[in-house]
Amino acid sequence: MIRWTKMLLISVSVWSLYWAVAAWGLRQGLDGWFAEQQRQGWQADYATLRTSGYPLYHHHRITTPALADPGTGTAWRADWLDIRSLALWPGTVTLLLPPTPQRFSYFDSTAILHAEGLRAELQLAPGSALDLEQLHMMARNWTIQSNGKPELSGQAVLLEMTRTDAQNHYQIHADAQGVSPHPLLRQRLAATEGLPERLETVTLDMNVGFDTSWNRSAIELRRPQPRQISLHLAEARWGPMRIKATGELRLDETGLPEGDLALQVENWQDILQMAEASGSLHPTARSGIERVLRVFAGLGGNHRDLDLPLTLRSGYVTLGPLPIGPAPRLILR
Repeated sequence: MIRWTKMLLISVSVWSLYWAVAAWGLRQGLDGWFAEQQRQGWQADYATLRTSGYPLYHHHRITTPALADPGTGTAWRADWLDIRSLALWPGTVTLLLPPTPQRFSYFDSTAILHAEGLRAELQLAPGSALDLEQLHMMARNWTIQSNGKPELSGQAVLLEMTRTDAQNHYQIHADAQGVSPHPLLRQRLAATEGLPERLETVTLDMNVGFDTSWNRSAIELRRPQPRQISLHLAEARWGPMRIKATGELRLDETGLPEGDLALQVENWQDILQMAEASGSLHPTARSGIERVLRVFAGLGGNHRDLDLPLTLRSGYVTLGPLPIGPAPRLILR
């Protein structure tokens, strides 16, 4: 019995020493990272850094962190940030963020995020680069505000990102429930019958090839930029409206996409009717658009659904035979 007690005490002492040394090393690493970003010209500040979690975790709470990159004009500020990792392997990391306002800025534009239960679980590869193997992020009851007014909100959101066998390629899945669109859009569609206040679901499933890997340099230097997108499914449902898209896109170094997407719109006539009732579409314009789309709907054999190719070429977008306008540049700031 005495022998086992001694062995237990030795084991506890060794583990406690390891935990303390590892906690000190992680704390020094966080301090050094903030100092290095300041040396690079960033604003990188925080008020306090506290460590807890013994014996199974290393739990670091950073209060009032603030980061601003003058090179890209992006900035972030929050009341606190919790970083929790397994004591046995620091590559399994959980980030916990506050329900209080978080401020995201891009030069003079600022968005404020309120989110309950916002957390991100990361699996990082061994090595100093800390390559991202897997990301699982979730939140509920979130709201994005700009200029003191709500822009977008939702009841729940989930984002998953997993590195594939192909170099710098990631499988990305996003799902948002109960999304409430911009108040101006809801107000314009207020007179539309049968349209719920929130979108039932918004889903995105795709494989994205980036120009570099997602690792610590994605924060320190530049964000990896998408160069190839295989869109398995993008879907949105809002009352009678249901829109789905699949296809392939290639992006040049300026973020300009080229490729073809297959777009399917269910109950497209109801959508035109709602657009006209809201004042977004003039009755004369609706009549002309409806005549053209009716022809393409008939080709598929189902007059209620519409299948159209969405083509992006030379900086412009066309929907079937209808020109839409300039193509957006997809750039991660």
